[in-house]
Amino acid sequence: MRAVRGGVGFAKTGGNYAASILAGSKAKHAGYAQVLWLDARENRYVEEVGTSNIFFMIGDRLITPPLGGTILPGVTRDSVLKLAAHLGVKVEESRITITEVISAIEEGTLKDAFATGTAAVISPVGQIYYHNREYLINEGKTGELAEKLYHEILQIQYGLKEDPFGWRMQIA
Repeated sequence: MRAVRGGVGFAKTGGNYAASILAGSKAKHAGYAQVLWLDARENRYVEEVGTSNIFFMIGDRLITPPLGGTILPGVTRDSVLKLAAHLGVKVEESRITITEVISAIEEGTLKDAFATGTAAVISPVGQIYYHNREYLINEGKTGELAEKLYHEILQIQYGLKEDPFGWRMQIA
């Protein structure tokens, strides 16, 4: 658990992430890049990955946990939600359990998983380690949607593509 309802999980503060240092260190020592955080109350609902928002493409739906005080309302998260919907992807903000994610991997319906954040923009998730077992996602490769969204966002940011959302503004 990284944050608890009623705390400051919605804010980007040093104290908000201090409790994650030990878990992050253990994950890195075990050979993993980040920690996939579950909710603090039931320890079963996916919330974030590291200090980033998480997305799962399951079937034809792009799912990300809803904001509710424990998840940072990231700018890139919001951009991905808007851009994916603009591209015709079914976007869903809903609670998702880790067992639903694992089942989707096992059934082959989880096509893509990625984290979003300001610095990394979109970072693919190639595997999940849960209950002493590794689960490979999309053969460990960047998913089609993650790659498309990454390139679309960068092209909009650099002015190489039309900005249908009004994200860019000219300064001076």
